[in-house]
Amino acid sequence: MSKRIETIDVLRGLTVALMILVTISVDQGESYRGLLHTAWNGLTLADVVFPTFMFVVGMALGVTLDRYERLGNAALKRKIATRTAVLFACGFVIYWFPFVEVDAAGHTVLTPLSHARILGVLQRIALGYCIAALIVHEGRRAGAIAYAVVALLGYWWVMHTFGDYSLEGSAEIKLDKLVLGEAHMYHGEGVAFDPEGILSTVPAVVNVLAGYLAWEFVRARGVNLATVAKLLMGAATAVATALAWNTVFPINKKLWTSSFVLCTVGIDLAVLAALLYLVELAPQRSWTRFFSVFGRNALILYLLSGAGEVLLNAFRVKGQNLLQWCSQAFGSWAGAKPGSLAFALVYLLGWWVVARAMDRRGIYVRL
Repeated sequence: MSKRIETIDVLRGLTVALMILVTISVDQGESYRGLLHTAWNGLTLADVVFPTFMFVVGMALGVTLDRYERLGNAALKRKIATRTAVLFACGFVIYWFPFVEVDAAGHTVLTPLSHARILGVLQRIALGYCIAALIVHEGRRAGAIAYAVVALLGYWWVMHTFGDYSLEGSAEIKLDKLVLGEAHMYHGEGVAFDPEGILSTVPAVVNVLAGYLAWEFVRARGVNLATVAKLLMGAATAVATALAWNTVFPINKKLWTSSFVLCTVGIDLAVLAALLYLVELAPQRSWTRFFSVFGRNALILYLLSGAGEVLLNAFRVKGQNLLQWCSQAFGSWAGAKPGSLAFALVYLLGWWVVARAMDRRGIYVRL
């Protein structure tokens, strides 16, 4: 079990490391394409990071749920509600940070809550965890599979029936504008559009359930070459199905389409199979420590690195934000894209030093 927990920590830590590299990458001209999200349809390495986080949440759910259930039904639901509320609140605060802005007159004022973004990455993780935990608690494996089938097919039907697959014409944006209002949505696309919107949370839950089902499969079969092979077969099946579905319902992270869910689940199953072999079956695994220290404090590192990225974008040097200035400073001797990657790696290593120091002192921030 300790090795298996280490596998979760390594996968979670690998995801956190990639997330930091992705968030610190600048733009198309100065960063490698794999570290930037796809403009619309398609898939890059950056697009896989978030669904992998959801997948790992499901794996961790497989570890903790049995322990919570021993506390009784009421206590378990209170625990789920508490974790959901804290995660959601953390996500809301990180988008509100640094809480102040400069108005038209040049005065520093408190950022109004009337324009604060409500949904986001941690909020989706919170909701995905909550819904998946309740489904698994009430319906176990059969309930998880039933939800996955209904959610993926149902989401396709809703998106096809009530809109199209464009940014401004999708059912996703229509529902968010109606319920949340444009002021509380993400505006990074040039219009009010939230890639972590209400409707697309429904299929996103499937990524969490897939992680739970994968963990249960490993726990039931044990870690051996046969288990690794079956996970790889499942990965190939999921990706092949996603590519076929892509012809009528495009793989799209920002809409979190059903084909995107299956494709990312397939990738995560393959990565899990590789890590199970490398962590549990391979003789040498000292390399795992680099990622496991990230995985043991994933939440606090996500918040701290996210706050750091906000500050880098907030402060300006010579007419540009500090993030761009640092990236270009590295690029002046290494070239634009290598320099951007070099700066991102230095930023990543800085947070690894923090994570390592916390790990050595036994400091773990968990819900």
